[in-house]
Amino acid sequence: QVQLVESGGGLVQAGGSLRLSCAASGFTFSNYAMGWFRQAPGKGLEFVATIRRFAPDYADSVKGRFTMSRDNAKNTVYLQMNSLKPGDTAVYYCAAGFAGSGSDYDTPGDYAYWGQGTQVTISS
Repeated sequence: QVQLVESGGGLVQAGGSLRLSCAASGFTFSNYAMGWFRQAPGKGLEFVATIRRFAPDYADSVKGRFTMSRDNAKNTVYLQMNSLKPGDTAVYYCAAGFAGSGSDYDTPGDYAYWGQGTQVTISS
C-alpha cells in the first residue's frame, strides 16, 4: 500500500535549520509530483513547496529560506529549512499527486496521498 513517512522534525531556535525527509513507497515515485504543506495551530493547511521533474516551486513565505529536492533512486523528498522563524512552527506534511494534470500542485486537492506529518517548533 502507499506510504509516505516524514521525519526530521523537532525543536530549534529561531535562525536555525532543519531538514525534513519523506520516504515514499507503494507507487511509482518518479511519476508523481511531491509537495510539502504545513498546518499551524488553529490554521488551515498551507502550501510550502512542490517538485515535479525538475525545478521546485515555493510559497512566497519560504522562498529563499527553504529548498526542496527529490531523489528518485531513494524514493525520497527533502525539505531543507534554513533561517527558521517562529512563524514556521507547524506540523509539516508530505504529499504525492500524479504528475500529468497540468496543475501547479500548490493546493491540497492536487494530491492523492499524504503522510502523517512531523512537528516543527521554532522558539524565539
